[in-house]
Amino acid sequence: MNRTRAIAKYTAIRLGSIPIMLWLISTMVFMLLRIAPGDPVDAILGNRADDLARNAMRERLGLNQSIFKQYLSFLNDLIHGNLGNALNTQEPVSEIISKALPASIELGITALLIASIVGFVIGLSGTARPESKTDLAGRLYGIGTYALPPFWAAMMIQLFFSVILGWLPIGGRLPPGSSIPEGSGYLILDSIKNGNLLLLQNALRHLLLPAGTLGILLSGVFSRSLRINLNKTLQMDHIEAAKSRGLNKSRILFFHALPNAMLPVLTITGLTVASLIGGALLIEVTFSWPGIALKLQEAINQRDYPIVQGIVVVISMLVVFISVIVDLLIAIIDPRVSY
Repeated sequence: MNRTRAIAKYTAIRLGSIPIMLWLISTMVFMLLRIAPGDPVDAILGNRADDLARNAMRERLGLNQSIFKQYLSFLNDLIHGNLGNALNTQEPVSEIISKALPASIELGITALLIASIVGFVIGLSGTARPESKTDLAGRLYGIGTYALPPFWAAMMIQLFFSVILGWLPIGGRLPPGSSIPEGSGYLILDSIKNGNLLLLQNALRHLLLPAGTLGILLSGVFSRSLRINLNKTLQMDHIEAAKSRGLNKSRILFFHALPNAMLPVLTITGLTVASLIGGALLIEVTFSWPGIALKLQEAINQRDYPIVQGIVVVISMLVVFISVIVDLLIAIIDPRVSY
């Protein structure tokens, strides 16, 4: 079997496993929500509602049915692409997600860019000067940023840059009283497309602190991974051959060692997506960022089953697809990878 057919077969297997993975994840979330303490009827009506009102609400929401019937109804809706309606507002879950997802994607992409740039600069600086103060500082930075609790780091950054210095807004996506303008929901793209410089300025000022916080927390992973893989690559035979030909260190580092060291870093980038989502939950809550992670936290507190289930399914799909794309890129770039 040639390499093209092998990659095609691997792609088909991975894509075919996505429905099974989503079914397992959605089933697990469905069961955990039902066995967890708390009642969505209490969250909607309060504890003082009488039994008649509670039973009527339970019947209207379909919660009076058996768990098995609820599960079959949930699976049937999921197969047909229907994520259901919110228990509190009866708004379609798909609309709730479509409104919140652009904010999270904008935050995530910006944070990933910051993490990549900062991590690469620190990793390359340490590798270029091994065992120096720069290298030691880079290693301490990588360990420290990885170990910092995201919520604590976010609050400290808020305190310093927003409260003490007053340079940046403490939270939100736009100034108080402002509404999201009509468009795709991606404020930076919409402001550039429409030539709205005021909107662009406000969007960037509100995005900088949460994205910078999340990016710095993730940058340590990139810097450590790049440093470790570059050091391994610099010890390989083809690097020694390049040195024997009299090539300078910068050329060897950037044109011979770095391309080979990038493959493991690309793998780390795919795995970082899961960490990005977990970190975004804490960052969005701390900075009151109106994204999908904040909606998930609100839905959990309100015991709104359909919203929680819908968001988890969408996030799972994103993680799985990005993982498949990263694996395929590695297989295409590196001929040594076999499936």
